Amino acid sequence: MSSKGDDARRQSLATPLGRMTACWTPRGLVRLAFDGKRTGRRDSGSDGDGQRRLAAELADYFRRGARGFGVPLDLSSGTEFQRAVWRALIGIPPGQTRTYGEIARAVGRPRAARAVGNACNRNPVAIVVPCHRVVAADGIGGFGSGLAIKRRLLELEGADVR
Repeated sequence: MSSKGDDARRQSLATPLGRMTACWTPRGLVRLAFDGKRTGRRDSGSDGDGQRRLAAELADYFRRGARGFGVPLDLSSGTEFQRAVWRALIGIPPGQTRTYGEIARAVGRPRAARAVGNACNRNPVAIVVPCHRVVAADGIGGFGSGLAIKRRLLELEGADVR
């Protein structure tokens, strides 16, 4: 796992599943995406501590499977509903999955499974906000970075891959 680049606003990270790009604001990690997935605007930079911590935590994640992430997050780009969904996703234990409907019920909107799917698709911080742990009632569901990556992340965590 390596990070490089002198630009404090963006961070490039090599992972076993491909290169990822992180973007930072003074509040925290605002974007983390596999290259090829849009990472959004350029934001003002972090102090470097968050970048080092993210690189170390991702390295640990890919080496040992799911562990908690402690980097500060800036999820201000989402709507109130999206932020509620993203907070619910952070609460899904590693190696477990939840359905879109279960997340909808958890955020108090039991009929909003499709909206939960849309919020997962808009998740700006892949892996750290684990939208890959959300599956359809009848299968694996979707994933913005592709189903092959979703399956590999779930397998890495020891989750039952449907």
